[in-house]
Amino acid sequence: MGFILSIDQGTTGTTAVLVDDTSFEFVDKVNHEFPQIFPSPGLVEHNLDDIWETVERTITEVLKKNKIEGKFISSIGITNQRETICSFNNNGQQLHNAIVWQDRRTGDFCSKLKNDGHEESIKNKTGLPVDPYFSGTKINWLLNNSTEVRSAYKNDNLKFGNIDTFLLYRLTAGKSYYTEASNASRTMLYNLKTGSWDEELCDLMGVEKKCLPEIKDSFAKFGVTDGLNFLPDGIPITGILGDQQAALFGQAGYKEGDLKCTYGTGAFILLNTGATPSYSKNGLITTVAYRHEGKSFYALEGSSYIAGAAVQWLRDQLKLFSDSPEVENLANKVTSLKEMEHVLFLPFFTGIGSPYWASDAKASIIGLTRDTNQNHISLACLDGIALSIEDLIRSLKIDSGLDISSLKVDGGAVSNNLLMEIQATVSELEIIKPQIIETTAYGACLASAIGNKTIEFDQISKLWKKDRSFSADSSKSNHYKQKREQWTKTIEKLYL
Repeated sequence: MGFILSIDQGTTGTTAVLVDDTSFEFVDKVNHEFPQIFPSPGLVEHNLDDIWETVERTITEVLKKNKIEGKFISSIGITNQRETICSFNNNGQQLHNAIVWQDRRTGDFCSKLKNDGHEESIKNKTGLPVDPYFSGTKINWLLNNSTEVRSAYKNDNLKFGNIDTFLLYRLTAGKSYYTEASNASRTMLYNLKTGSWDEELCDLMGVEKKCLPEIKDSFAKFGVTDGLNFLPDGIPITGILGDQQAALFGQAGYKEGDLKCTYGTGAFILLNTGATPSYSKNGLITTVAYRHEGKSFYALEGSSYIAGAAVQWLRDQLKLFSDSPEVENLANKVTSLKEMEHVLFLPFFTGIGSPYWASDAKASIIGLTRDTNQNHISLACLDGIALSIEDLIRSLKIDSGLDISSLKVDGGAVSNNLLMEIQATVSELEIIKPQIIETTAYGACLASAIGNKTIEFDQISKLWKKDRSFSADSSKSNHYKQKREQWTKTIEKLYL
């Protein structure tokens, strides 16, 4: 009996997951958070050593907790926060804090790219809008602003990569310097048509290809563990996917037409569009879902930067509660929706992603009166998350032409039943929750199994199991219809 180890490296923490490599039953998980670094408003960074410490700690604890020796791990899968860019030297040591996907510091450079007429060409090649969200402009900032990065570049001692690349490099003692297509497609340097780094885009960002990792299929032999004090040598790393693509995979979303929404730090909805990239006319992103045996499958993606992070803000900054799940208890204390008639929570702490792409937007809470209390603000926060996702769903329906009647959901926030009920009512959809809500980590396990040739694609659908579903509450439909209209008008007035 053996186990697949999944390393799910997210924006606020790292989760290590064990899955039985024969039955594919979920065994256990351990999560640890790490510090968020905010140098100034709009800037978000992570220390790579902090991240690596949580990788080591979570793996060590999940093995010890389940009395499993490292030699029984048959393969490793990696999934990661995307767009967060790492700069490190040939020894795998950080040169500058990682610049996180939420970071807005490259707004001026993005404006210059647009003003210089590059926006359409970049979108045609990459499927992405020009926005600080993506890795490429962050690379440009590091090359122009970090003394350590510039020095390493001059001395041929510089490597860039998203989190997947950094973890792989550390896990293999620097022997594997790779990424895969779903992560590469988030950099604004990857050409969807050629499946490789684009020379012209690299020139625009000022980066040479020698500083970028080789791109492999998502299910491949990426290397083996080497020189670690918490895992034995020789464990194959056989699957890597960006976190949202891994969640789609964990929801058995490997076929054209499959759809899911993940509620994490942010919220992200993906529709598998098959072997041909589909370009949005309504503010969505075209991205690689996965690449297998040299063939890419694509997805349309809607990105809401803030979801669970809004609840964390109420917890950490406003101190409304000590544990995030308490937001549901407070919100449920609102007995009359009439009290919520004018209260809106617009959770745009790091700008607006899809479908508006307003990178300079700031969060707002509006419509407050003297009787507004923590219960109203808690409910407004959940409303704001659901309304943000409704914007994505609406764009997806228009772009795809599909009659979407249900939505598979996953991520930590789906344990909030009230949020799921609100989403069902706001979007007039059946919301379906799987038995395994850690689908990001589970998807990485399945990716590893595909890469290790211990499972076939057609087996994945049989592993997915429904837990429960949520339907629209007709008694609240009129209230949320008015909320949708109020939400759209407010965004147009304040941010566009």
